[in-house]
Parts: sequence; C-alpha cells; structure tokens
Amino acid sequence: MYDYKLLMDMAKEASKTSYSPFSRFAVGASVLARSGKIYTGCNVENSSFGMTICAERCAIFKAVSEGEREILAVAIYSPNADDCNPCGACRQVMYEFQGDDNVVEIITENMGELIVRKLSEYLPYGFKI
Repeated sequence: MYDYKLLMDMAKEASKTSYSPFSRFAVGASVLARSGKIYTGCNVENSSFGMTICAERCAIFKAVSEGEREILAVAIYSPNADDCNPCGACRQVMYEFQGDDNVVEIITENMGELIVRKLSEYLPYGFKI
C-alpha cells in the first residue's frame, strides 16, 4: 500500500498547470516509480488535436526520461469530473511500464473518497513484446 493521499494531492496540484484551452477539461497525474520517486504531469492540448498529451502519459514520460522503467501507481485527478479514469492510450503506456509483478494501482477520487483499482481491471489483455 502506497501513500494514496499524497499521490492524489500531487495530482491535484499538477492539474493546476493543465493547458486545456479547447476542452476546458484540466487533468493532473502523479506517478510513483519503483525507485520511490514521484513524477507529475498535466494534460497539454494543441490545436492539432492529435498532438495533445494526457496527464498520465506526461508524468510517465517524465519518469522514463529520468531513467525510470517501472511504475507502481498512478493518481489521476480532474477538477471537472469525479472518478477521472485513464484513456485507452494511457492504459497501454501504463501496461508497458509496469514492473515484473504486473500490478499498477490506479487512484482516482469520487466525492472526496479515494478509489484504488488495478490496471488489470482496466486493461486485462494489454499488448507487450
């Protein structure tokens, strides 16, 4: 069990830096790496919509760019919606960087209550080479 509240608090803080002028749907994420370090990210939209990046991938890619290769937990928060869940692309990226134990915990919040689910509940048959 990780410090879910800390991860959520960091995701909430990261959502404040969201660049979402088109959707107006701010999202923040925090990622706990196997090393114990926590990385944050926010969604960054672009007028060429395919260039947009989700908060979860932003945080994971920051971790990977710092040499991390295994993530243990991801907290996701949006001030615009309760129980903000990862999209399919983010689920696949999480799957790619999960550790050998194949357990990534995803933390969301609904009306102030933290919800913890396993990535396998979201993506039971992910693709990995």
